[in-house]
Amino acid sequence: MVDRPWSEYYCCMVAGRADYVEKYPLATKRVLRAILKAADFCASDPTSAARALVDRGFLPSYDLALTTLQNTAHDKWRAYDAEDSVRFYALRMKETGMIKSSPQTIL
Repeated sequence: MVDRPWSEYYCCMVAGRADYVEKYPLATKRVLRAILKAADFCASDPTSAARALVDRGFLPSYDLALTTLQNTAHDKWRAYDAEDSVRFYALRMKETGMIKSSPQTIL
């Protein structure tokens, strides 16, 4: 999904249940920090990240892993607007009948 408008929004998001986040704020913070550090690592050193993916058995081929990392913008999370992305995808889901709520209700 590199064409507009899809390239202008997050492809992935992290969500947490409110009761879990409230009960375990430190664990939630650590998980989120680990995910964001991993995204930064993939963006800053894709060759090492690709090697780690293969060495740990997540992907069978180094070339496949490296190509995937090079074609995925792991550093965009700092620049994109999460609220705008949720609104965009909620609108698409409403248009296709996947949800009944309006994007504003989702937000």
